Formats: sequence, structure tokens, C-alpha cells
Amino acid sequence: MSEDARFEDAVDQPLRLKAMESDEVPVIASLLQDSVFPISEMTWDRRRRRFALLVNRFRWEDKPLAERLGRPFERVQSVIAIEDVINVSTQGIDRADKGTILSLLTLEFQPDDDGTGRVVLTLAGDGAIAIDVETLELTLRDVTRPYIAPSRKAPDHRA
Repeated sequence: MSEDARFEDAVDQPLRLKAMESDEVPVIASLLQDSVFPISEMTWDRRRRRFALLVNRFRWEDKPLAERLGRPFERVQSVIAIEDVINVSTQGIDRADKGTILSLLTLEFQPDDDGTGRVVLTLAGDGAIAIDVETLELTLRDVTRPYIAPSRKAPDHRA
């Protein structure tokens, strides 16, 4: 008898996910919540029409196991890549201040009627990054081994 795969089965494996449909974006968004990154790790290659971002992602998929085992929570460096980019704009952040650390609250896709759309990264402190795309192709890929979260705590949004 075969068993269905469980979320916990992938805890020790690097994530590599792709969203090409708008209903796939919330899965990636939930894994990216509370990621932090220096503004200098954000790049847009106009020629290749690619926007990439290197983030320090909280490992939400590992949180239940860490709690059960009583071990520290983890983060991992991950690359977010968005293809077929037409334009990138920012609001509420100073791109010239290379020392700025940003915190990602959420990521969403806003489709247009013609198949194009906009990927919006909402940041803490009223900042946002809007990425206009010809088609949706968003990839999340872990690129380092997990490391102990410097705070040793899970992000908490309770008031």
C-alpha cells in the first residue's frame, strides 16, 4: 500500500518551486513571508527580462518539527526569480541606501485580462516592489543549507 507524500517529508530538502498560474502563487508567498534581505540583493536584468532577489527565508515548513524537538528555528538563503519582466518599480524604499534591510510581508500576483500582470512584493514599513510581467513565471529556490535563525525565534505578528 502506498502513502501520500507529507509536508514533513521534504523538511530536510532544499525547496525548488515554480508558479506559472496565479493560484500557485499563494503557496510560494506563504513560504516567503517574513523573509529579509539587503536592498543590494535585488537585481533586474533588463536584457534577459529577469528580476531576481536573494532573501534569508524563515523555514516555515520546518517550524512544527523544530517546536516538537525543542531546537532553534532556521532560515535559509533562497532566490526568487521572476521571468518575462517588462518593468520594475518601487515605492517607499530608498534604492540608493545599499545598507537597508527589507522585510517581505507578502507576495501576490495581480493578473490583467490579456495574460500579463503584476507581481507585487509588499514590504514592512509601507514599501513595495511592483514587477510587471508579460506572463507569470516565478521560481523559489533554496541555495544554501539552513542555518539557525539569529533571533532563534519564529516571526510573530500578534499585536
